[in-house]
Amino acid sequence: MATTLQKLYDEQRQSPWIDFITRDLIQSGELKAMIDKGIRGLTSNPTIFEKAISGSADYDEAFREQVQQGAGQSELYEALIVEDIRNAADVLRPLYDASAGGDGYVSIEVNPKLAYDTEGTVEEARKFFKSIDRPNIFVKVPATNEGVIAVRRLLAEGININITLIFSIVYHEQVMDAYIEAVEERVANGQPVDRLASVASFFVSRVDTEVDKRLGKLIEDEQDEERRKDMEGLLGKAAVANAKLAYELFQRSSRTSGS
Repeated sequence: MATTLQKLYDEQRQSPWIDFITRDLIQSGELKAMIDKGIRGLTSNPTIFEKAISGSADYDEAFREQVQQGAGQSELYEALIVEDIRNAADVLRPLYDASAGGDGYVSIEVNPKLAYDTEGTVEEARKFFKSIDRPNIFVKVPATNEGVIAVRRLLAEGININITLIFSIVYHEQVMDAYIEAVEERVANGQPVDRLASVASFFVSRVDTEVDKRLGKLIEDEQDEERRKDMEGLLGKAAVANAKLAYELFQRSSRTSGS
């Protein structure tokens, strides 16, 4: 019998991912079991890895080996996370192959300190993509002005990119344009695009967190009862409305580009 997650994909073509990774998740077979139940991708970030590394003894032996080899802090961190991402990608590879590159990806994020550094982002993304050496990975790049420039360059080089931290329609449109321009550049140069993948990670709940906080302050200060009720009715609504507008923009762009 199909699981709820499998039905979500079969009936709605929605691919559920998990936002979590540990070494034990991979080595114990738990990740494989989750894939069998319908999980179709995995994403990570530095905070997730910090909790994974500091919260268990699974990394102790590899940590000692790297230290004994003279690895610095940055080299040590990269060695640990690259191994996990590579192994997770291997577990998801059958799904990637079966879906012709439509699913089965693992995301790894560039250093958050590079969010406003185009050249630094490009360099680190190249390094991750080369060192992990798996076709089914995304490198996550934040949707800052500098990040969008990096996204276009990296996609044009054939590096799969997950554009993360998109909160507004303006930036959503910019990253879509960056993707289309990168694909057009590769086509013009006679380079393949059939396995070039990209995800626009449009954030939802954090929008409500910020909007509701500001709206709550306005409600507290509002003296008119009717206006106060109207504003209270807006609580918890901004994020979904914003996401709907983003999806409409995506649909229009898809029709225009023919993708």
